[in-house]
Amino acid sequence: MFAIYKREVTSYFTTPIGYVFMAVFLAVSGFLFSLTTLQSQTSDVSSYFQFLMFAYVVVIPLLTMKSFSEERRTRTEQLLLTAPVSLTGIVLAKFFAALTMFVSTLLLSCVYFYPLSLYGEVNWPRVWGSLFAMLLIGMTFIAIGLFVSSLTENQFTASLGTIGILLFLMILAMVNSLIDSYVIRSVLSWVSIYSRYANFTYGIFDFGAVVYYISICVVFLFLSVRVFEKRRWS
Repeated sequence: MFAIYKREVTSYFTTPIGYVFMAVFLAVSGFLFSLTTLQSQTSDVSSYFQFLMFAYVVVIPLLTMKSFSEERRTRTEQLLLTAPVSLTGIVLAKFFAALTMFVSTLLLSCVYFYPLSLYGEVNWPRVWGSLFAMLLIGMTFIAIGLFVSSLTENQFTASLGTIGILLFLMILAMVNSLIDSYVIRSVLSWVSIYSRYANFTYGIFDFGAVVYYISICVVFLFLSVRVFEKRRWS
């Protein structure tokens, strides 16, 4: 498993994917941070993280689109399926490799918070809470992206499919206000990724939200394993 993880991390720097992801992520997050905090001369980061969450919908598929689709396209998938590693180990290795790239870039973007003290007292619990939520959401999006990538050998298709699913999960909370049925609103609120993010922005550790994000992550990783299990025996 570690050998596959190491190979995947290395591949992000031997191909343009890793550099493109980091460049786009830092450029988009830097622009959003400047627009929502520096230009407004405020230390409130809530708007920044909300916009960044929606930027994830487009940015994270850049990181996951090649994970499995590239293996199918280059016909190296059979080497993975016959390797002395469990299917779960293969999926987890690719997941942790993508997560390593994501977390490293997210931590690098934290340098933006230094100028906040110039505009007043910073509510650090809200900052750290929001960052933790961004980590959970990013982890969830990566798992979804890996699953979509396992279904196709076309990177572009994997990217568009991931964007579609992520966008759907993000806008569920917004659709809530247009629905009269309390039951349907409750169900959509429960499923929505966006609605479970709110408590973290106030520096509140929402254990239920953590379980939700981890559960969604586990479900999509499990589905990825099932896809490869079916393909191994087909």
